[in-house]
Parts: sequence; C-alpha cells; structure tokens
Amino acid sequence: MQFFFVYILTSKRNGTLYTGSTDDLMGRVWEHKNKVFKGFTSKYGVDQLVWYEPHDTRDGAFTRERQIKEWKRPWKLELIESMNPDWNDLYETLNH
Repeated sequence: MQFFFVYILTSKRNGTLYTGSTDDLMGRVWEHKNKVFKGFTSKYGVDQLVWYEPHDTRDGAFTRERQIKEWKRPWKLELIESMNPDWNDLYETLNH
C-alpha cells in the first residue's frame, strides 16, 4: 500500500515553518535538506522534519495540507509538540 504524507519542516525550534505533502517523505525531505529546488525552504534554511502524518490517498494528504496551512501559528506549534515535544529532526528516524 502506498502512503501519502503531510509534513512540517522548520529552520529551528519555534523557527520558520513550512507545510507540504508528498508520496515520498524521505526523498522530499532529502531534497529540502540539499536545497535541490530554489524557493522558500532553501532561502530560509527550512530543512528539519518536525512533524508528519500518513494518509491513504493523495487527496486526503492534500486536503490536510491545505487545512494546516490555514491554521494560526500557535495551532501548528501545538500540533508539532503533540508528536515531537523536543523538536527533534525526524528525518533520521525514517527508514532509509
């Protein structure tokens, strides 16, 4: 079964946040870390994976991504801390 993911990256604890969705979480975060694409995350050094959530469908992940992007910042911080209270970079915990 293929999963789709919604994820949040940060530049540092309580730093700049970025929300995205993908069907290849490990590969997509690697791209952010290596600044493969010019844009917001490469410009602001947003490359630490601090939260993610799997979904069964692309539409489900995309809908959740759009929902989170509309949230106020404190809600996003609470979401991150509910999964990752120490704001660890979760990239290394993904199965490589």
